[in-house]
Amino acid sequence: MAGTVLDTLRAERIKLTTVQSPLWCTVVIVALGLGLAAILGSVARSSLTMQEEVGQFYPTVDVAVSGITGFGVMVLMILAALSVTSEYRFGVIRTTFQATPNRTMLLIVKAVLIGVLGAILTGVLGIASFFLAKALAGPDAGRDLVLSGEPALRALYGIPLYAFFCVVLAVGVGTLLRQSAGTIALLLLWPLLIESLFGLFGSVGREIQPFLPFSNANHFLGTAQGVDFHWGPWGSMVYFALFTVVVFAVSLVVVNRRDA
Repeated sequence: MAGTVLDTLRAERIKLTTVQSPLWCTVVIVALGLGLAAILGSVARSSLTMQEEVGQFYPTVDVAVSGITGFGVMVLMILAALSVTSEYRFGVIRTTFQATPNRTMLLIVKAVLIGVLGAILTGVLGIASFFLAKALAGPDAGRDLVLSGEPALRALYGIPLYAFFCVVLAVGVGTLLRQSAGTIALLLLWPLLIESLFGLFGSVGREIQPFLPFSNANHFLGTAQGVDFHWGPWGSMVYFALFTVVVFAVSLVVVNRRDA
């Protein structure tokens, strides 16, 4: 069994390192994370020249790393989804299932491999983005960029956790839909548009918002949303993780029941 897992892990690693998409996705994630941090730090410093205090900008830790949590992780989800949907698109999935008949193990290995790599990448970028924004903002504009208190620390160490579960979710959604365009559209529109629309439905929408997965993830990361959650930040992380596990578990049941 251990040999089979290692062989599957080796095969998935080869798939990732022999195509160009992981490299380009990594470049985009780095550019988004560090680029937005640099912009935020520079804007914060220049805003201090304004006479009106309302125009002055003092970024916080969660804002400094928003290029990763808001955009970089989305690119990571696209990469994770394509690792599944591309195999369906080109018919490679049949060969993959023949080589590894245990479909459950295959998808778990795929999700864990990309998830761990994504967690390491985003975790390192989160720290780099924080220090870059703090350096460019200067001591005055960067007065709130301090790693003191649990919320500020959680905004950093929460990034790899969030990234890992987003990858697992993307693999699950990709397995269920088996189609690249539809999967990518859903993964992008879900956090960016669909969940925000619930705020337009009055009291009913406000009652639903505390149970939306990405809203809970953002609550854990410290992003202000104006939502009255029924639990604390760690409760939101557990909720998001359970939601991810349920979607992934459903995808495992479905992939074992239908033809490739």
